[in-house]
Amino acid sequence: MLYQLYDLQHAALLPLRLMAEATQQTFQNPFFPGAYTKVGRAMAAGAELIERTTRRWGKPDFGLPTTRIQGRDVAVTEQAVLTKPFCTLVNFERACDRDDPKLLLVAPLSGHYATLLRGTVQALLPHHDVYITDWADAKLVPLARGSFNMEDYIAYVMQFLQFLGPNTHVMAVCQPAVPVLAAVALMAQADDPCQPRTMTLMGGPIDTGAAPTVVTELAETRDIDWFERNVITTVPAYYPGGLRQVYPGFVQLTGFMSMNLDRHVGEHVKLFQHLVRGDGESADAHRKFYDEYLSVLDLTAEFYLQTVAEVFQKRSLARGTLIWNGATVDTGAIERTALLTVEGELDDISAPGQTIAAHTLCRNLPEAMRHNHLQKGVGHYGIFNGRRWREEIEPKVRAFILAHDDRSKAQSSPSVRRGAKARMS
Repeated sequence: MLYQLYDLQHAALLPLRLMAEATQQTFQNPFFPGAYTKVGRAMAAGAELIERTTRRWGKPDFGLPTTRIQGRDVAVTEQAVLTKPFCTLVNFERACDRDDPKLLLVAPLSGHYATLLRGTVQALLPHHDVYITDWADAKLVPLARGSFNMEDYIAYVMQFLQFLGPNTHVMAVCQPAVPVLAAVALMAQADDPCQPRTMTLMGGPIDTGAAPTVVTELAETRDIDWFERNVITTVPAYYPGGLRQVYPGFVQLTGFMSMNLDRHVGEHVKLFQHLVRGDGESADAHRKFYDEYLSVLDLTAEFYLQTVAEVFQKRSLARGTLIWNGATVDTGAIERTALLTVEGELDDISAPGQTIAAHTLCRNLPEAMRHNHLQKGVGHYGIFNGRRWREEIEPKVRAFILAHDDRSKAQSSPSVRRGAKARMS
């Protein structure tokens, strides 16, 4: 009944939302004298807040039509290169002939769309051939397409890496750090030629016991039956994925908002003040952030419950007990994939210590093939979005990838340098 109540509430608020839209349009009409008064601006601002807080937010666009490479604008086209029931592999194809490192960016499947990584992609595009996992909203996937759990997630990552071929690099942001590390370990165990050259794990819960947070404490103080009873519901039959069991995006969003409720309320108060003052730039920045933040998707119940159990309660990967398809995942098998971990000093979701634990697990990886970066002064989202990501973190990620890319190695090898010198002479 949870989903039905959510939809009923949305329908019940329709008259209020329509009235708010009409009020906003009236008091923003340049031909209405009241629009130029402080009272009129306050009415329009209040109406916008009501309209935004009662609206449903659909899947946003990446909106990255161009990138800037070597001082010139280059067209970018989104191409779906591989489609699976619960995910589409999307390539940001650049209209240029550059042979840049191939990077698989694994987006989190934790309630938000892959577009949450828009800023991540934007900073990577000038220097990489970027592919991203565009996860599907579970309520839109018919039951006939089957189920999807954490084992399927790991299988998807391996299949994507095999599709992209050797000399690919992989980056996981937050939640996918665990399945990506597991996928790379399984490929190493199988001596798969498509093992990635580098693996960058950013703010991920590799070992949640290393640094407890509100998120880990909630998972540890409730048994799995509690989660199944309280946050799992059935998709109504009028959706394409009708009758599928899901962890709804609106429940996840409520959890996100409640963790920092004071901050979110304060941000909306600031929006009201910006609108009354006529500060359009600040208001647009607020809209841009929350248009993305409030756009959520549903997760399959089996994936969510397995993630809670294996990652947060049993800490299976960290303890060496994670099973995939009947086989134990051995992270010690990773010897050919260089590892970079990135953590945020103020991260309250995957606190510092959780991600760096990957280095202990990759025990047979040579020291020269591993590096950790702790970014001062940023929280969870700051490690993959914003100024610190663009100016401080991305250059380090880029340098790490180039240092371990096969083409870069070939170009810097003594034989290649001698050949180049001979050609020049």
